[in-house]
Amino acid sequence: MIRPAACVLLAACAVSSPAAALELRYAALERLIAAQLFTEDGRRYVRGNREARCKFAYLEAPHIGASNGRLRVTAKFSGRSALDVFGRCMGVGDSFDFTMLATPVVRGGALGLDKVEVSTPRDSYYIRRVRRSLAASFGKDFKIDIRDQASKLLEQRRENSGVAQELKDFAVSGVRLTDDSMVLEVEFKLVVK
Repeated sequence: MIRPAACVLLAACAVSSPAAALELRYAALERLIAAQLFTEDGRRYVRGNREARCKFAYLEAPHIGASNGRLRVTAKFSGRSALDVFGRCMGVGDSFDFTMLATPVVRGGALGLDKVEVSTPRDSYYIRRVRRSLAASFGKDFKIDIRDQASKLLEQRRENSGVAQELKDFAVSGVRLTDDSMVLEVEFKLVVK
């Protein structure tokens, strides 16, 4: 009688707990974000492009960590919103460091950000507008598809192994932060062929 009860208890625990934890160190997360988002000479253009002289904005040099249970991203912003008047740019622009704090969330199987706050060491009318725009943009547009990254990692063909792996039924059910990494609670099936 004890054995069937223990089996039922083990089965119930297996269903209610995550199948695995995927720990992403912040250094690896920085490289992942740089490879996906900061693709133009280490910059991420959020307005214009490299050729635009008077109307552009870009982010560069992101660093990722945690602060009081929230994700902390520090980076540099450079931008200009000006008119080209006879070959000269007339208008506002600035370059400054910023810190973004956000709560990582899972949305549709992808990693997103919620409760985004952006701060800067100095203030001006232009900087306040940029802070509001960055907070709205990170909250709405930031997304990392964890399934694609997990597929690349787990389905890599190993030399001389004679088998192939295929990722199936992948789902992210939660996310939490530690001092040195982001931990994703994932459920998946790895099929070895």
